[in-house]
Amino acid sequence: MTPDTADRPQMSVEDFEELVHRAPRELRNRLEFLGGRLCIRHGPLDVEEFEELAEAAPETVRLEYINGKVEVKAVPDGNHGEIFMWLLRQCMQQRPELNLMPERGVKAEACRKGRARTDGFLAPVGHFRSHGEWSAPDGALMAVEITSHDRDTDQRGRVDKPIGYAAAEIPVYLLIDRDNTTVVVYSEPKDGRYQQTQSCPWGTTIELPAPVSITLATEELKEYAD
Repeated sequence: MTPDTADRPQMSVEDFEELVHRAPRELRNRLEFLGGRLCIRHGPLDVEEFEELAEAAPETVRLEYINGKVEVKAVPDGNHGEIFMWLLRQCMQQRPELNLMPERGVKAEACRKGRARTDGFLAPVGHFRSHGEWSAPDGALMAVEITSHDRDTDQRGRVDKPIGYAAAEIPVYLLIDRDNTTVVVYSEPKDGRYQQTQSCPWGTTIELPAPVSITLATEELKEYAD
């Protein structure tokens, strides 16, 4: 992680002020913005309080609830979007009976107490019909994260998300790591951990395991290295 990334604030002051303005009255005095980070006073929020806050947040602020902490997920840039579309095309071509839903909220972690915003969530067509903001993981095949150049990427994408998705028994977690130009495939969740992890450099052809069963030709990812 570069010094610029380490120093980058989670959100702008203007977005924080808008979040406070929109937040439920009982939560407003608990929100602080210190050192570029969103902080919660008087102890952590519970999951119900988080959902209230996330529902009230402006569109420019994407909140997650990971390990009992409120996190701010970076707004995707152009290369992030291009990588998602690359993956979407391959999924549609090989598994047209599945949808890769972008920016889907998921009930993650043990007892579904976490709230993660996936960059993509792979499930059968029609799976998300009538779902609210946060979907249960049942029946989904794969969670996808594409790293952003923000200061929380390492902990969130490489540490917390694999644990949270494994605990929710999501069969496959695909991490497209822009910092390390690798594709990491986590599979076989058991006892809150993925038992198999495969890391491949961009340019490699990768076989995503069942139940996903998609072959990824990753040469094109090199065009989005930054």
